[in-house]
Amino acid sequence: MRSILFFKKMLFVILLVIGLIFSTGCNHTDNYEAYMFAYFTGNGPGQEAIRFAVSIDGFNYKALNNNQPVLDSKEISKSGGVRDPHILRGNDGKMFYMVATDLYVPEMGWNNYAMILMKSQDLINWTSSVINIPETFPDEFGDVDRVWAPQTIYDKAVGKYMVYFSMKKSGNYPDIIYYAYANKDFTALEAAPKQLLYNPTNNACIDGDIIEKDNKFYLFHKSESGAPGIKLAISDKITEGYEYPHLERVDKETARVEGSGVFKLNNSDEWILMYDVYGAGRYQFTKSKDLEHFEVIDDEITMNFHPRHGTVLPISMKEYLRLISKWGKAEDPLIDINSSDLKKLNIDFNEEKSTIHLPVKRGVDLTAFDPQFDCWPGFAISPTGAQDFSGGPVSYTISIEGQNDATYKVSASEDHNPVLEGYFADPDILYSEKTDSFYIYPTSDGYDGWSGWYFKTFSSKNLVDWKDEGTILDLKKDVSWANRNAWAPCIIEKKINGEYKYFYYFTAAQKIGVAVADHPTGPFTDNGAALIDFKPKGINRGQEIDPEVFTDPKTGKSYLYWGNGYMAGAELNDEMVSLKKNTLKTFNIDGTYREGTTVIYRNGTYYFMWSEDDTRSPNYKVRYATSNSPMGKLNIPENNIVIQRDPETNIFATGHNSAIQMPGKDEWYLVYHRFTYPKGVEMPRGSGGFHREVCIDKMDFDADGKIMEVKPTFKGIEPISN
Repeated sequence: MRSILFFKKMLFVILLVIGLIFSTGCNHTDNYEAYMFAYFTGNGPGQEAIRFAVSIDGFNYKALNNNQPVLDSKEISKSGGVRDPHILRGNDGKMFYMVATDLYVPEMGWNNYAMILMKSQDLINWTSSVINIPETFPDEFGDVDRVWAPQTIYDKAVGKYMVYFSMKKSGNYPDIIYYAYANKDFTALEAAPKQLLYNPTNNACIDGDIIEKDNKFYLFHKSESGAPGIKLAISDKITEGYEYPHLERVDKETARVEGSGVFKLNNSDEWILMYDVYGAGRYQFTKSKDLEHFEVIDDEITMNFHPRHGTVLPISMKEYLRLISKWGKAEDPLIDINSSDLKKLNIDFNEEKSTIHLPVKRGVDLTAFDPQFDCWPGFAISPTGAQDFSGGPVSYTISIEGQNDATYKVSASEDHNPVLEGYFADPDILYSEKTDSFYIYPTSDGYDGWSGWYFKTFSSKNLVDWKDEGTILDLKKDVSWANRNAWAPCIIEKKINGEYKYFYYFTAAQKIGVAVADHPTGPFTDNGAALIDFKPKGINRGQEIDPEVFTDPKTGKSYLYWGNGYMAGAELNDEMVSLKKNTLKTFNIDGTYREGTTVIYRNGTYYFMWSEDDTRSPNYKVRYATSNSPMGKLNIPENNIVIQRDPETNIFATGHNSAIQMPGKDEWYLVYHRFTYPKGVEMPRGSGGFHREVCIDKMDFDADGKIMEVKPTFKGIEPISN
């Protein structure tokens, strides 16, 4: 009997211990209410350093410390550069472990020898050590010249933290993913690394990321050579046996990607796979329930920074507030501004001047306007509710947990530029006699590498209020000869046999096509084949893009112009869908010509305008020449700039224009695109060049008929009346 009682007591103790283990080792995951993102920002000086951002929902992220490093790379590394940070919560739920690549690209290129091991109890204070692989293991890895992207995971079977990373031997060898266990202090490796992943194609493998789910280990990695992309291998054991369900990429990109990171959404059965689309300067987020099939959720993601290869860690609200108290900044407060009366893309938060400018939509009452400030936890702002902005800026006080308050001057005004909401570029404008309305036909922008595939149009009676008329031509549905790169359209209205017809010339896959409609908003029917898919004689450069159509008011004849790196033109046949090829010529313009020809006629003079530089350049601008005929010799004035960047307002990349004359008046307006303001010029790797906005400003001529340089503005123009 006593033995039975003893057994029952022991069983109770064992069950109690098991319960405590589960309560301390597992259930802490139920308390996560936020996320921390550890990342670096690029390959240049000061960019290879660890930065932190936070999120409440896992979809919307804001940088801490004004997007500046939270750790000094020179103190924690040997090279002076730190990349690819991976952060892990310890098995006890209290300690944190972070590993990173020790590499400073400006001096070392892509060859390095070390990685960094770090640990912290509070996410604020970190201790670190550097492990130089060839020095530490000279017999096994003395010839290694690449040690990249370490990550760590807790191996429950042995009770140790496993560090895994890729290495490459000098010479013609692929990168291979290895692993080793860290010592108990997380300052060194216990033994020489062993190979973790055996790739059947022998391709280079880097950027491994292991996630445990349902007693299986999912290893995501980048295929560095061969077919690019993120691949997935699965095993029942953490250190061996990884097999590929297939060798197709599991990411949802067509471009090259790297730096996969997987994390589980709090209080959810869904996982996020994110990765660095490094050539395009952006991240992509995807979502999955099974870690094998993913859907893109980029439209749900926002970030006020541009990360490279990082990690997201679920954290508690206490940990989140600790980060805010340390690295929250009044210069870059975690505040959203949600009023639907705002042009949200163009809110200007100026940290240096402690100002916020709010561009409101037409008709908003500025005497009682509520911006609807929404503060993240740890931040507060006052006053709240509607304020009177009509007399000038309103003072707001921003408070941050654990820090001093800051004051911002907040202004609001009705800014008419940009005239279209969203990302659009290369605007061509038409006044239609049939409808007595104006129409803008732009490139649908905001797609990496100008990869949009459809065209829209917008209508207006007054050049200020524009209505989205929807998609008028979809390359994937409506065009048989091309399905990509829908760029730079133009249109003309012409009466044929007494009926109005609309001839729409457009770029697709670096060729030029034509579609026809009976109304300015379509439906448009493609002609069935490219109109221009050839280079003019003697031209061996550039692309066949950027059509411009012009009808000579003196003769009624119509002409088409095009080119990139060269400018060509030809008369159109009467049916407007073919060229008189015997009239084709190229124009001699100086070295400023890049693309985007526009032609107008005024007082007996033909004006030819074009864009200089690259659309990704802040210096993209418009110049002009004159001629005495639509196909005549061009005369280039000495001072021939039509519009260019304005350093005072920081409006950049003003180019690829069209122009419109008010019917019956010598009154002209320039329609052009610019980088999205204010963020476009800060976007990495030229991506401001495909995040552009359409604007309109007044265009004037002097007494000699010269175009006076147009100053780009935020205010734009006032509504006109015909």
